[in-house]
Order: sequence, then structure tokens, then C-alpha cells
Amino acid sequence: MTAFKACVARHWPVLRLRTILLGTLLFVAALPGLGAIFLRVYENALVRRTEAELVAQGAALAASAAVVGRGLPMQPSPPVPDRYHEHTTEVDLRSSPVLPPRPPARVTPLRVDPVTIALAWRMMPAFQETKVTTLASILMLDRQGILINGREAGRSLAALPEVRAALAGRAVTVLRENDGYAPAHPLEWLSRAAGIRLHHARPIVVDGKVIGVILVSRSPRALFLGIYEDRGKIALGVAAIFAMLVLLSAILSRAIVRPIEALSRATRELASGRHVAARRPTLQVVEIRALHEDFERMAESIGKRSRYLREFASAVSHEFKTPLAGISGAVELLQDHGADMAEADRERFLANVAADSRRLSQLVGRLMELARADVMVGEADARASVAGVLASVADALGGSGFAVVLDLPEDLPPVAVEAGALEVVLATLAQNARQAGAARLGIAVSVEGGEALIDLVDDGPGVPEGDRDRIFDPFFTSKRAQGGTGLGLAIARSLLGAHGGVLLLLPSERGAHFRIGCPVAG
Repeated sequence: MTAFKACVARHWPVLRLRTILLGTLLFVAALPGLGAIFLRVYENALVRRTEAELVAQGAALAASAAVVGRGLPMQPSPPVPDRYHEHTTEVDLRSSPVLPPRPPARVTPLRVDPVTIALAWRMMPAFQETKVTTLASILMLDRQGILINGREAGRSLAALPEVRAALAGRAVTVLRENDGYAPAHPLEWLSRAAGIRLHHARPIVVDGKVIGVILVSRSPRALFLGIYEDRGKIALGVAAIFAMLVLLSAILSRAIVRPIEALSRATRELASGRHVAARRPTLQVVEIRALHEDFERMAESIGKRSRYLREFASAVSHEFKTPLAGISGAVELLQDHGADMAEADRERFLANVAADSRRLSQLVGRLMELARADVMVGEADARASVAGVLASVADALGGSGFAVVLDLPEDLPPVAVEAGALEVVLATLAQNARQAGAARLGIAVSVEGGEALIDLVDDGPGVPEGDRDRIFDPFFTSKRAQGGTGLGLAIARSLLGAHGGVLLLLPSERGAHFRIGCPVAG
């Protein structure tokens, strides 16, 4: 199977979507025609139509013979009650057996029934007129199965199964090979019915007795002759199908192919750095519309990420430039004037170099933490006890001058966040509150709609109105002089986002009010 798949993949042509759609529609449209030819649907209908004609013809002739026969002598039986029934077709090209050609009639010592001979002579004009019109072979047999007319008159066909059934009072139709058939066209092999002949045997019943048999036979209408006779309807159907194919192809092209091509062009533009919105199709398809929406979200996300990277690179450059400039200037002064410099000045410059070096080291460490938080994907089975994590943070950060007050409900469910990540977030917010000058931090927990909400409210100076929109931006800090890097809140928000949580700054009359939203563990 692997080798077959590899072979198919190696030889499979790369086609346009329009070609595949048109080919599929053409194949589906051709299925009824293929079924009509190869599944014998149409040809079988022609054969059954021929059988129905033979049945009607035989029934009419047998009924006429019965009427004429009632005027002959030696028929003392009482009249037969009327029999109304519909004769259903019996033959089927797919299941009915095809018997060998009809064998020659056998010589028999029996004598033909004279009553049947008289009946045959009276019916012969009707036989001739019917044969001229229907082109069917019409033979009449007596009650012993002996032929009365035709080239083999006086011989017996009583051994044939259809004749035996008719002599028993049952009309039957059989399929036999046509020994006189000679193919005239190369495509006649498609028609199975071309080389067969239908034989219908029907009893002649007078006063409840079978006095003879009508045997009619005819070749079915040829497949291609039937197609030729119905050429107008077939041509109209083909034209209607092709018109529908053109319409469907146009609809599929406008609804599927063109939108995909527009998305392809927009993707190439996006890859080159230019964002061009893909034109929405006029004929909406749910999947294509969803694809456009997903592309727009992806383009928006890529744009935000690109802006973030540009701003991040600019901020990193700015943050690194200041300590590097200080280190570079101090080293240059020490190299040029170190020997002549006073010991106190030299120590001061070395202390500045050490401080700038520590700040660089701290920045690098925090940047690594932010990078890990940005690419972090939370574990699917992560669980953390909110009460346990809050108790640990309160014990670690609470003390003289700073109180952490917890308000926890009973039966608090675990959250789907790693305990370490939640502890880092809570510790960051508590540290920020203490560094801002707050003396009290209240932490309240509630559960709403499958989400645990952790509200942290301090009594510090709060966040200035002008800084509220920038407080989560990397490197934004109001404590730069105290060694702040401005990465703590950015790291906290990324850690929560990796687990499906959120970190928000809510309005408050006094102090700062942060809210952590975490999904409850299932």
C-alpha cells in the first residue's frame, strides 16, 4: 500500500481547482449515460418494451382465435368466466437466462388436430396483416405442439419449455440466442440485446380448454436504434446538463476558486510585509467565509506581533544602551586617567560600572523570563490550589509595615494553572503594591461561571491615569531609579495567558485594583 501511494503521488498531475471541479461535474453528469449503457438500464427498458408488445400481440391473436374457435364444432364445454389481470414483464437482461437458438422442429408421427387446422386457416389473414405491421414471426401450434403454419408445418415443437408451459395453460416469455444475427457496427458489442430474440408462447383457450398455442417471436429494438429514435430528447437532456454544468462551474468558481486565489494573493502580500485585505466573495460559503475570517485574524495577529517585536527591539536597545554607555564611559575614563585619578573617584567609577553591570544582568534575566512566558503553553492537566498558593505568598511577603489580608470562600475549587506560575503572578503584584508604598493588600476570591476571580486591592497611591494604558507594556516602569525593569507585569500577564487566564487593571477610588481570572480545573 505504501508503494502504491508513493507511485500515485509521483505520477499524480498537479491540476488547477477549476479543472478538478469541472472534471468531477462532468463525471457525475456522465454517470446516468454510463449506467444506461453499461448497467443495461436503457437497453433493458427496450427489451421489456418489446416483450410487452409481444405479449399484447399474442394476447390479441389468442383472443381472436378463441372467439373464432367458438364457432367451430366439437366445443361442448360451458363458457369460461372473464379473467382480468395485468401481465407483468418477465425478462431481465441482468438475470434472465439466455437459451440456445430455437432448435428445428422434430418429425412426429402424430396427426394435426383438424379442428385447429380449420381455426388456423380462418386466422391466417390476421396473422399475415399483423406480421407485416409488427415484423414478428407468428406460428400456431395445435394442442399436441405440432406446427400448423410456417416452413416446418407438420413437425413438433412440443419439447420447447415455452411451448410446454403454454400447453399447460400458462403464457411465458423466454430469451434465446439469435442465430441469424450478424454485427453490422463496431460498437454493437456494447449491446447485449443485439444478439438475442424474444419468444412468447400463449395458449389459445376455448371453453376452458387449450386447443392450441400462439408462438410469436421478435428481436428487441437495438440499443443504438432506440437512442437514434430518442435523439431529440437525449440531445435536449445533454444540452440541459451541460448548461447546468456551466452554471454550477461559474457558481463554484465565484464561491470557492476565486476566494482561494484572492487569499493566496493576500498571503503573498503579507509574506512580503504588506497587508492587503482579501476581497470577500459575493457568493458566500460558510467554510470560505470562515477561512477569510481566520486569515484576517492571522494577519491581525502577525501585525500585532510585528509591531510588538519592533517596539520590543527598540525598548531593549534603549534599556541596554544606558548602562552600556555608562560602562563604556567609565572604562574609557579609567583607561585614560586611571593613574592620575584620586582613589575615591576611581572607586566611584568602578561602583557605577558594577551597578550598570548588575542592571544589565537583571535585564537579561527578566528578558529570559519574559521569553519563556511568551512561548509557554500550559499543561492540559495543570491544577493548583488557590488557597495554598495565597497562603504561601502571604507568609512570604506579609510582615511589619505590609499586611496581606485573605478573604477566601469555603470549598474553593482548584484552578487550571500551574502552582508555580500562579505564585509568580501573585508575588509580582504583591511586591509592586509594597514597593508603591501600600500598607495593606486585600485579596478576595470568588467563582463565577467556571472561572475563579482573584481581586487584589491595596491602599497605596494607585496607578496614575496617564499610565493605566501602558502599565502592562514591557520596560514601562515608574521605579527605574529603584532598579525596576518594567517587565514584571508583562511576565505575569504572559504566564496567565499561557494557561487561559487574564490579568486586568480595574478602576478604583483608592489604591490599585488588579483582577486575575483563571479557569476552574475540570
